[in-house]
Order: sequence, then C-alpha cells, then structure tokens
Amino acid sequence: MTKFITAPATATTDEQANRWRKLVGAFFQGDRPYMIYVAFAVLLVIFSFASPWFLSVDNFLNIGRQTALVSIIAIGMTFVIIGRQIDLSVGSTLALSGMCAALAMEHVGNTWIIGAVVGLGTGALVGLINGLLTTRLAIPSFLVTLGTLSAARGLALMLTNTKPVIITDEAYFAVFGEARFLGVPVPIAWTLLAAAGGILLLHYSIYGRQVYAAGGNPTAANYSGVNVGRVTTIAFVLTGMLAGLAALVLSARSHAARPDVVQGMELDVIASVILGGCSLFGGRGFILGTLLGSLIIGTLNNGLVLIGVSSSLQLVIKGVIIVAAVAFTRR
Repeated sequence: MTKFITAPATATTDEQANRWRKLVGAFFQGDRPYMIYVAFAVLLVIFSFASPWFLSVDNFLNIGRQTALVSIIAIGMTFVIIGRQIDLSVGSTLALSGMCAALAMEHVGNTWIIGAVVGLGTGALVGLINGLLTTRLAIPSFLVTLGTLSAARGLALMLTNTKPVIITDEAYFAVFGEARFLGVPVPIAWTLLAAAGGILLLHYSIYGRQVYAAGGNPTAANYSGVNVGRVTTIAFVLTGMLAGLAALVLSARSHAARPDVVQGMELDVIASVILGGCSLFGGRGFILGTLLGSLIIGTLNNGLVLIGVSSSLQLVIKGVIIVAAVAFTRR
C-alpha cells in the first residue's frame, strides 16, 4: 500500500516541477517575449523610486507624446522585419515627407488635407522605391534603404537649401499635434489608431499571414502561391506611409518642417521592434509587443533624463539594449 501512496505523490511533484519549468522557460522564449512585460514593470519600479516626478499622469502623457513618432513608424517596421527585411531610411523619409507637406501647403493650398495627402504620399513613394529595388533588382534591403536614407535626406535639404518651412494652418496643428481626442493628446490618438490598424492587418487578415509566411520561409511561401515580392513591397509602402504620418505629427507639433530632424531615429525604431519580440531573421513578431518595446525605450529615455544621465550615456545604453535584444531573439 505504501508504494501506491508514494508513487502518485512523486508523479504529482514532478508534474508541478515541469509546469514551473515550462512557465519560467516561457518568459525567455523569443517567440513568446513575456520578459518584456517584466522589463517594463521593473523600469517603472526603478524610476518611481529614483525620481519623485516619474509617477504622474502628466509625465506618462509626456512619455506617450515623446514616443509617438517612434511607435507609429515601428508599427510599419514590424511588417518589414517580420518579412525578413530592414528599412534604414525611415528617419530620412520622415524629414522628406514633412518638407513636401509643408511646401505643398505653402504653394498649393494652405489646408491640412493638402498637407496630409502630400506627406503620406511622399512617404508611400519612398517606401515603393525601397520595395521595388529590393524585390525587382534583388538588392539586399539593407543596402537599398541605406542608399535611400542618404538620398531622401539630401532631397529634404535641397528643397529649401537647408531652411525650415513655417506652417501656419491652425487646423493642421489641431488635427496632428495639439488638440485632444476624447481627452487623449492627438499624437497618442494617432499612435493608437495606427496600432489598431496594424493589429487588424497583421493578425486578422490574409495579408498578415502572407507576411509571416514570406518571412518564415520565402521559398515555401512562393511554392504555396504567395507573391513574396508583392508582400514585401506593400510592407515597405506601409512603413513609408507611417513615416509620413509621423512627419505630420512632428511638423504640427513644432509648427514647421525641418530637413535635419530625427537623425538617427532608425536606432530607436529598430530597437523598439526587436525589444517587442520581433526576430531580425523574419517570421516572428506582433504589434502589441512593438508598442511595448517603444514604451520601454521611451520610459528609459524619460527616466534617465529625470535622474540626470547624460545624453551620450543614453546612446550607449540603447546600443547595448539592441545588441542584447538581437542575441535574445537569435534562432
């Protein structure tokens, strides 16, 4: 009788131990990045004790506004990276889109609709160029977007001979930068709207499944009838359009478009996507993870500023985070 009593108890203990091991292991799996939730919670706790101004509604709204540009573009970058590509030109695309939107409002019609159409269209055009060069000429997207990074920035500087363009339309400021929607600052509202659209497109549409297939195994996707070239090009166009939207938000907030803005933003965008659980090797990632990755970067920047860390050290910390994230998601 003793054997029949102790054996089930031992088995039950082993099962419980296995369940705990699986639970703990799940936090460290690249395709289930639960650790980002833990990391975000740890950051909140640390900065709450380090600064008395951190835990306030105004500061959290400030973080949301500060991370809006990165979050909006990172949503598009999620599609590109899941598709096993990279886009280094998003910062330059933002600058060029903002300049074109401001110039169109200055010379065509001083309405926010003209600015929105031209800004989004410029971003989409740069994305289309990136996608076509990558897919039709079989040039690695790293090299293509490295080239368009330089070209788009140069065009932005040439359009007005490096001078900013002042924007005067009050409706433009309200729609993209200064108003509130249901009590939420407009930049945060645009971020949430872009995120909702990204979630529906990536996780609840045929195109989203094709993006995962193209990134996971392009050869198998082609044999399954997925047009990998078209899927990749659409991802670049989407990223360009979201960079254009970010340009509208930035120029509305500053009342002007400048050709030299957001240099190096690619670092924050890519870091946000990778921290959110997206693999640089393609086939894995999700929008909510990207948003949380962006919030982690924004919270880190905000907290380091509040406790007096120098900007140069902030760059070092973000660089270390990117390397660690890539190592974490390596297959």
